[in-house]
Amino acid sequence: MTKRLKEARISHALRRSFVRATAAVAFALTCTTPMLVSAQETKQKTPKADKKKAEGDSTPPKIPNPRLFRRETPFDITLTLNLKQIKKDKQQDAPWRTATVSYTDSSGKKVSVPVRAKTRGVWRLKHCDFPPLRLKFGDKSADGTEFANLDEPKLVGYCRNTPQYEQYNLQEAQLYRVYRQLTDLSHKVRILRIAYADSATGTVETTRYGFIIEDPAQMAARAGGKILARKGAKADDLEPSASAMAYTFLYFIANTDVSFNGLHNGEIVSLPNGLYAPVSYDFDFSGVINAHYAGTDPSLPIRNVRTRLFRGWCSQEEAYPAVYEIFRQKRPAIEALYADSIGRLITPGTIKNTLAYYDEFYKEIRTDETAKKSVFRDCLR
Repeated sequence: MTKRLKEARISHALRRSFVRATAAVAFALTCTTPMLVSAQETKQKTPKADKKKAEGDSTPPKIPNPRLFRRETPFDITLTLNLKQIKKDKQQDAPWRTATVSYTDSSGKKVSVPVRAKTRGVWRLKHCDFPPLRLKFGDKSADGTEFANLDEPKLVGYCRNTPQYEQYNLQEAQLYRVYRQLTDLSHKVRILRIAYADSATGTVETTRYGFIIEDPAQMAARAGGKILARKGAKADDLEPSASAMAYTFLYFIANTDVSFNGLHNGEIVSLPNGLYAPVSYDFDFSGVINAHYAGTDPSLPIRNVRTRLFRGWCSQEEAYPAVYEIFRQKRPAIEALYADSIGRLITPGTIKNTLAYYDEFYKEIRTDETAKKSVFRDCLR
């Protein structure tokens, strides 16, 4: 256990009280819409005509599996757009811009797909030299290409044109792959080797690794559900096993930059059985990556992202032993991700530090009893 971790665990009782108090305040502040009600309460209180609208549980559309996510090997593309213009789009309501995504297929033929692109995000939008984008494949022009059946996926490109920031991207993409090992209620990603070409000059400005993220609606549809765009989720609203998985994964990677209650870096999937499942995304502020710009919320009792802090609910305690067992069983598969061709894109020293950081977690959940003492003791009431 690191010295910083030991220091962060002084006065456990005091910290638990502080965490619970600040959590209550944070939840009150983030509830800008009515609170979700449990599936049982919804069925009892909601008029039949409004039931589907309130539950967000109407039959989801059938969404084909995008071809791009059927493989994991890095994919070389060229993104062509007005680079000078897109870099100036720092406002939240930036317009869609004309762009093209192109690649060379297996026969050596160049394939070009017209798309639209717009800037997105909060922190990265303000601080990155090149902003994060959302791409829109809105017509039939992508049919028959590697980008068929994509809708409006997020593209995580380079933030700053340095090897360090490129490594952050590769580490974050790896965390999505780890999440996929643990649960199907997680986003698929595809690592891209992106050449950024300026449409005004035809010049390639730089080539860096990035990745594209499965659209939320498509992720939810794989589980037979749909995204519920409503804030205010509490413990009673969330399916216990899915909630336990989400909060344990966040503890595993030391990510506190998420709020399912406020839909910040978290989504709620309305499942066919009427229950709700949380899914997290956007992991660049996690302790396992330890980006130099990452910090913690001032309301939390930690000051370093490397310090793990459990944010799950005490009332769902019975669901956690089964989730800990999944983590134990999946440990070889998770570690193998850092030895395959994609994992080896990350520097050896970073891989070593990452696996050592995971080892600290596995020591804490060695048994259900040690997990209860080390992890679950800080649960929220």
